[in-house]
Amino acid sequence: MIALAETPRLAWLPSRAEGLRRLEAFLPSAGRRYAETRNYDQGPEAHDNVSTLSPWIRHRLITEAEVVRAVRGRHSFRAAEKFIQEVCWRTYWKGWLEMRPAVWAAYRGEVLAGLAALDEDAALRRRWSAAVEGRTGIACFDAWAAELVTTGYLHNHARMWFASIWIFTLRLPWALGADFFLRHLMDGDPASNTLSWRWVAGLHTRGKTYLARPGNIATYTRGRFRPGAELSERAPALSEPLHPAPAPLPPALSRPPAEPFALLITEEDLSIEDLSLQGCRVLGIAGAVCTAARSPLGAGALAVSFARGALQDALARSGRDLGLAPVPLAEGLAAEEVAVWARGLGVGRVVTPYAPVGPVQEKLEAIEVALRIEGIALLRLRRRWDEAFWPHATKGFFGLKRQIPAVFAQLGLD
Repeated sequence: MIALAETPRLAWLPSRAEGLRRLEAFLPSAGRRYAETRNYDQGPEAHDNVSTLSPWIRHRLITEAEVVRAVRGRHSFRAAEKFIQEVCWRTYWKGWLEMRPAVWAAYRGEVLAGLAALDEDAALRRRWSAAVEGRTGIACFDAWAAELVTTGYLHNHARMWFASIWIFTLRLPWALGADFFLRHLMDGDPASNTLSWRWVAGLHTRGKTYLARPGNIATYTRGRFRPGAELSERAPALSEPLHPAPAPLPPALSRPPAEPFALLITEEDLSIEDLSLQGCRVLGIAGAVCTAARSPLGAGALAVSFARGALQDALARSGRDLGLAPVPLAEGLAAEEVAVWARGLGVGRVVTPYAPVGPVQEKLEAIEVALRIEGIALLRLRRRWDEAFWPHATKGFFGLKRQIPAVFAQLGLD
């Protein structure tokens, strides 16, 4: 029998080809079967009731638009609506945070404060250590902690249960739980992860929390776990100042420039084939990951490995398609190294696929300054999917949900 820790090395291949293969295999189940079975967490080796496409979509090895187009080719909108909504939830989170970057900054501050508290409070550190090491004595929680670390993945329902138990039963700082997820998830996404934890805690939709209930866990794990009185029966919402009003989206290109440019690829968007680069004068390609910047504690080996492999795959594909030899930059997206690379090419502009709020965007801001000193412009290229959906992420998800048919018509996905 294959050990659990070995499974991801065999199954989670970080390539566009693997993402497309998984999508094709999932398509027959994307309609009624998904809607009826998606909430069941059947265990780490039995996630065939969901798509498991999230690591590939998160890094855009495959894009949301092509996933929806493939699903709509097999199912009516009504039959596949539950799956389509799950794809759009990630878009909603990204758009919401993009217009409120201060919420991400506040989360980063809370993580630092939480880690400092661990150094000052020995009892808190013991409780936190027990949680992240799966030693709380709550069987389901401990199993999910182990699954997260050893596979880099958790079923969405298990993520919600885990976050609820972390916050309301174990009474640990929510931001440290979000940090634990972001460090280890192969699909770890700053917007989806941060805002989902805030939603469970009652901070996103003010006062509305998510309580992990024993009966719900027993039902949707098909009896694998049957927690009892060890779980909190209450989930009082956490409080904080009102989050900021949405700001306008930052400007970005909708298509590549006509002038010559260099292409900088990051782990945020790796479907280079869909960026309309054919016919462009691309003088050089470089790329790097900065997965370790997700947390002051770095990132888990599986999250780093997936992002690194995904970038290597994208560099190989883009180099082949554009007839260039890509330059793999040192991990970390160092501004000085990017500036030296661009200066050596003699370009006046560097184009990069748009990176939403998060660690990569933070790195790009420093790169923009370094390039400007060299007289080089950094241009961000934003996809039509984001341009069409993000403006509808001003309030709750259901405002965006109502717009899905109209946006799909706009994008030619109806």
